[in-house]
Amino acid sequence: MTRRAAHPEDRVEVLSMVPFLLVHVACFAAFFTGVTTEALILCAILYFARIFGIGAGYHRYFAHRTYKTSRAFQFVLALLAQSSAQRGVLWWASKHRRHHKHSDTELDAHSPVQRGFFHAHLGWFFTPRHEATELEAIPDFARFPELRWLDRHPYLPAVALGAVTFLIAGWPGLVVGFCWSTVLVWHATFSINSLAHVIGRRRYVTGDESRNNWFLALLTMGEGWHNNHHAYQSSVRQGFRWWEYDPTFYLLKALSWLGIVWDLHAPPHAVVRGEQRLGLNVIEKAAHQVAASLSAERIAAQVLAAVAPTPLWAELCAQARRAREHAAMRLAELPLPHVPSVEEIRRHAERRLARTPSLDQIAHRARQILVDAVTVRLLREAEAAAAA
Repeated sequence: MTRRAAHPEDRVEVLSMVPFLLVHVACFAAFFTGVTTEALILCAILYFARIFGIGAGYHRYFAHRTYKTSRAFQFVLALLAQSSAQRGVLWWASKHRRHHKHSDTELDAHSPVQRGFFHAHLGWFFTPRHEATELEAIPDFARFPELRWLDRHPYLPAVALGAVTFLIAGWPGLVVGFCWSTVLVWHATFSINSLAHVIGRRRYVTGDESRNNWFLALLTMGEGWHNNHHAYQSSVRQGFRWWEYDPTFYLLKALSWLGIVWDLHAPPHAVVRGEQRLGLNVIEKAAHQVAASLSAERIAAQVLAAVAPTPLWAELCAQARRAREHAAMRLAELPLPHVPSVEEIRRHAERRLARTPSLDQIAHRARQILVDAVTVRLLREAEAAAAA
């Protein structure tokens, strides 16, 4: 995948970052307020409570519906998650659904593959094109007036929580308990968008760069098993193996024993073992990944060097003068030297991708993509030669 050019609406609105930056600056006020044991305990409690709210609420419930709960508890989850100051519940879930639909393509709002670390980590959050809540992407929850109200007042829960921390522990409670935990929650959450698509292990073919990262899983109570999640988004568990630490799932499981949540969706055994056949969309994306890794430009240059001295090239140039489409059809029918065979591409994909029963489909589609790219390059050369 190649990094795309910046979209005009992807510029960061610096003024909209001011409150975000001020909370970071406020953390240094601890030099004046002091750091008390009470404030540190408050910081730890608020960190893990809000990480749980984001993982269990924003992500696993509102974005993916991996379990069911009551209308009252879904409001509690939304309130808890929204106290992290990451905008509204409907905004967050709608953007995340779009992310999965277009993961690591040019339509992905926060792909480090497409736009780099800074944009994926936090830049996209402050761009004009991503300000509005896409209600059409989340009609199942947009029908609840209390959730729409929360979404219209995205920072009210965070402000209220900040006031409570001041009442509990004074200035150290506000600075250390609230500001420190808020900044830590922000960057732990943002790291899933940025680092979990760059650093880690890919167990499953997902058509994107999602990766499992044990350290991010520790920081986010299980959200770091990101490749697992992209392989089966409907699973309430993100740690598919027994040793993959997932406290968010453990807490949801405990809540299910109390009847607060229910219908927790588990990944099928075939998915966990990597034996389930991939969907056409994933095959298409994986094939493009494999084809891009084989450098169509280099192969086209080798093909051109091989065919340019032959009568075939002169014929193609003449055809290019008459009809580009006919030349493309003629070229596509011919055996092209230096273009890897399906079997060669399959072996290459086997080294590059995780194990999947859909490898043959990926290899066939990747070769088609490669041949199409080489054909386009050759036709450009033929047209240039014909015009000379």
